[in-house]
Amino acid sequence: MMKKLIFMVMAVLLTGLSRAQTNQDVSANNRGKLQISAFGGISMPLADYKSEPGRTKNGYFGGLAVDQYFKGNTWAIGLDARFLNHDIRKFDSVFFDNGYIATDYANHPSFQHIGLSIGPSYQSDFGKISLEAFVRGGILFQGFPQYTQSVYINQAVGPPVKFFDNYYTDNPKRITKAWMGLGGARLSYALNGNWSMFLQADYLGTFGSSFAGDASEFRIVRYGENKVIAPADVLVVKNDQITNLTDFYDEKPLAQKTFVQTVNIGLGVKYAFGRKSKRTKELPETKTVAPPAAIMPKDILVVVKDKQTGLALSGVAVKISRNGIDNNSVSNSEGQAERVNAAEKGMYQITAVKNGIAAEPAGISPADFDKAGNVIYKEIYHDDPRFTLIGETVRANDNSKLPGIGTVLTNTLNDKNVSQISDTESKFVYQLEQQSDYNIVASHAGKFSQTESVRTKGLDRSKTLYVTLKLGINNLDPGAVFVLKNIHYDFDESYIRPDAGRILDNLLNVMSQNPTLKIELSSHTDSRGKDTYNMRLSQQRAEAAITYLVGKGVERKRLAAKGYGETRLLNQCANGIACSEDDHQANRRTEVKVLKY
Repeated sequence: MMKKLIFMVMAVLLTGLSRAQTNQDVSANNRGKLQISAFGGISMPLADYKSEPGRTKNGYFGGLAVDQYFKGNTWAIGLDARFLNHDIRKFDSVFFDNGYIATDYANHPSFQHIGLSIGPSYQSDFGKISLEAFVRGGILFQGFPQYTQSVYINQAVGPPVKFFDNYYTDNPKRITKAWMGLGGARLSYALNGNWSMFLQADYLGTFGSSFAGDASEFRIVRYGENKVIAPADVLVVKNDQITNLTDFYDEKPLAQKTFVQTVNIGLGVKYAFGRKSKRTKELPETKTVAPPAAIMPKDILVVVKDKQTGLALSGVAVKISRNGIDNNSVSNSEGQAERVNAAEKGMYQITAVKNGIAAEPAGISPADFDKAGNVIYKEIYHDDPRFTLIGETVRANDNSKLPGIGTVLTNTLNDKNVSQISDTESKFVYQLEQQSDYNIVASHAGKFSQTESVRTKGLDRSKTLYVTLKLGINNLDPGAVFVLKNIHYDFDESYIRPDAGRILDNLLNVMSQNPTLKIELSSHTDSRGKDTYNMRLSQQRAEAAITYLVGKGVERKRLAAKGYGETRLLNQCANGIACSEDDHQANRRTEVKVLKY
């Protein structure tokens, strides 16, 4: 329908222009001109390319056109070369009771095309105003996004496992070609004898299922949803298969495909070589006019800030684009993207993304180049309601940096966890939801860390962006002794509380990653109460911890339980000595001793 409407408008326009042309000058002095145009603007997808399966958003386009007019400057043969970019609507991650659905983007999540076409142009002049209509045919070199949406199931030990791909691209090649049709019109205003500025609108569409052996259409495969997966839903896994998958998805996939279809609206300038004005009976007085002052290029400096706190934001992917050329960089610790040196005057678009969230875009116009100064400075604001945890893995004995260590962050409210390996600077970064509690531990063979707690409850996001943490790492050397932090028991009881179970789950992971490890798990009390009672209670607590680990799959022969009562106090708080509650608390502890590794 859109193509028919555009072609109908073009036909009416050509008819009107042909009638108006009868009054135009076609004398020998009005010889054919060579015209070069540069343009750019917004590109709006249509039909299936916009909805399913394309999922594209409004993008941008830019290009060059060359028209060689024949005598009379009415008809021309024209060439058009252009670049188009359309970002796709990215999928949201979905979490359910025992896993999640996430999308892996193998390349930049956008369509990027280069079009080359040739065809006739028609022009009619009305003083300083001119109308041009053009039709082109040619080739579109297409760049398709590649992504896979998958279902992951959490495991008792180790990272989640991918079980099922429910939505994925299915293109034989990422870079392919297609036949292309192009048609549109320009409305121009002459600035002088050679230069003009114009408004342009056109339609671009591909056709044909293949070109030179390449499949021309964008293709996806997806499984239809029978039911939307809710946070409380459970996908049951038996024998490495999800048994209730058809409750949520169709048994057979659906294949879909689409052509590229866009309407493009933009602004541009054009230059006509050798254009001659009509002669009149009286020649005007010739005046010498000084050439305009040259416009010097300027540097472009972009700084990314957190919208809620105003703090400089590092690690943000920044893209500064003009005419299909991108300057990509990552903001540094001061929020600065890589400076664009000696940028030419023109329109620039600035976008930025961090943790899958786009910042508010900004732009640079030609007017910015006319202002004083050698640098165009732009601030762009990123708005992520989450807190950022910046952690560092260090050696527990001297706080020196220890890179390449696996870490696991667990939300204590829903037990969902994510993992990450510290980088070459020993840093790891997680995003934390507001009003939440988290545990974080190391998950690395031959290493042990305490279970550290991180809380965002009580923090004001408008005042706080970063939460920092140092995660101390110990080697599992024979004879090494570690105190398990945050193991608590109810008064006069020895059973394992849920909060203590989370700490022991960390120890369970260490035992699983190190199958030769044997440990003694001991319990200690303070000096208050009878000595024999304290000895018996501490033994019961140590045995309860061992029973918990055995119930989770650890062999009993790798574990030894020992209750020491009050026989191994860490301070002077023995029987009969008055001490503070904090001093007594220091003696109440659970310890792990490495027996063999």
